[in-house]
Amino acid sequence: MTCIAAKWTIDEYHHMVDAGILCDRNVELLKGEIIEMPPEREPHAYCSDEAGEYLTKLLAERAKIRHAKPITLPNNSEPEPDIAVVQRLGREYRKHHPFPENIFWLIEYANSSLEKDLEIKNKIYAEASITEYWVVNLKKSHLVVFREPLDGDYASKSTFTTGTIKPLAFPDIPISIDQIINQ
Repeated sequence: MTCIAAKWTIDEYHHMVDAGILCDRNVELLKGEIIEMPPEREPHAYCSDEAGEYLTKLLAERAKIRHAKPITLPNNSEPEPDIAVVQRLGREYRKHHPFPENIFWLIEYANSSLEKDLEIKNKIYAEASITEYWVVNLKKSHLVVFREPLDGDYASKSTFTTGTIKPLAFPDIPISIDQIINQ
């Protein structure tokens, strides 16, 4: 007998959340599967929080910085990236989480979740046409930048340890890699 994992739609996932079924669990929906997220350790919490504050000041009125909040993707995924740099839509986000067209770029901080962030989420974000995706590798203190989604993967991947980077959405704003890594 072959076992098949149940796949959930975003609507079904929302019904479970609304019913309180997942209220005591730290989970996210990835390609129809409910995945538990590991607890956030101190370096992860510190680095992502500091980078979020830095980006909030740097981007001011040009973008909204969301910390560990859901985004809704068309591939039955509702991940909670550590930082989502999104359009400022005000009260619109009371009706829905940001969709791909609202997202400038995403940032994940990874230690124990490194494989998931580099392999699984990478593909999910590329499939959803998220233009830019950054992963901060907390083990090696470097930033991996994925750009140009193409056929469910990213055409460009670069690794940085220092210097500045200009996000595709805001090419006039240099961002300090040291401020993003925070090591």
